[in-house]
Amino acid sequence: MVRLTVHLISKSSNYSKACRSESLQQYLKKLTHLNFSNKSIEDIDDLSMCRNLTVLYLYDNQISQICNLGFASNLTHLYMQNNNISCIENLSSLHKLSKLFLGGNIITVVEGLDELKSLKELHVEGQKLPRGEKLIFDPRSISRLSETLCILNISKNNIDEIWDLAPLQKLTHLYATDNQLQDIKELETVFSQWSQLRLLDLNNNPVCVKPKYRDRLITACKILEDLDGKQINELSRQFLINWKASKDAKKKLDDGKDIKEQISNPLTTDFHVGPQQPFAHDRSSSRTKPSEYGKPGVTFRTDQVQGDSRGRRSRGIYIPVRTGRL
Repeated sequence: MVRLTVHLISKSSNYSKACRSESLQQYLKKLTHLNFSNKSIEDIDDLSMCRNLTVLYLYDNQISQICNLGFASNLTHLYMQNNNISCIENLSSLHKLSKLFLGGNIITVVEGLDELKSLKELHVEGQKLPRGEKLIFDPRSISRLSETLCILNISKNNIDEIWDLAPLQKLTHLYATDNQLQDIKELETVFSQWSQLRLLDLNNNPVCVKPKYRDRLITACKILEDLDGKQINELSRQFLINWKASKDAKKKLDDGKDIKEQISNPLTTDFHVGPQQPFAHDRSSSRTKPSEYGKPGVTFRTDQVQGDSRGRRSRGIYIPVRTGRL
């Protein structure tokens, strides 16, 4: 097993150049950058003498656990991508950490970031997940990161929704390529809340082939400058914004007309009113007065009307109905 120790640091070429003028202890106290990438390291030993360390490169190794970094209160950049890390842990003392690179590990849950009050960049792309699983996000960590995080890389993690990321309203860059995102309405809703988003890369997601995909996202993201590697022309953006505003206004007007018609004609919304059939007419209950001088004849309804021998009405009314041609 290869461990990152003070002894291993003393064998580095950088210390060899400085050893003539200072001791190892002095060298370690002054050390700000430490690069042990691609050294087959499996574990991190006690490095508490490196109290001024600000940048640590440990990518392309075989580290399985983040540990023994509690001393590094001045650390701002930590590069641990392409290792065997399965859990994000033991980072609570890194209050100055602004960039964290953990891509290419075997992490299944983004968690353990609650105390990282200065984190601006988080890279967790390409996790080696079990078949059929996706990367998920702990709400507590996302809530805390919402105050600081600007750049997020979650590409190649089988992610099919981003509702959990909605609180990250200070994001300026999102890299989410090669996932399973497909709900355009969900993306519009979430991205419209990220008022500072300037770069968005969703290449190789199912949503990219949806109708009006690019137009809809440009409209939702008011200051977006780059979508899927293509710059956004300001004139085109303004045209799309105006087009959407016009479309929404027309829809609102049409909806208002529909509601007004429903109020004015309530029966037409609930019943099918077919053509009215004429009422049956009993010829025996009517008599027709012949037309005179070419005038149309007049039919008098005498339903429920009885007359005496002199032709006077005893009850009912006469209803004149014109017949014939004019």
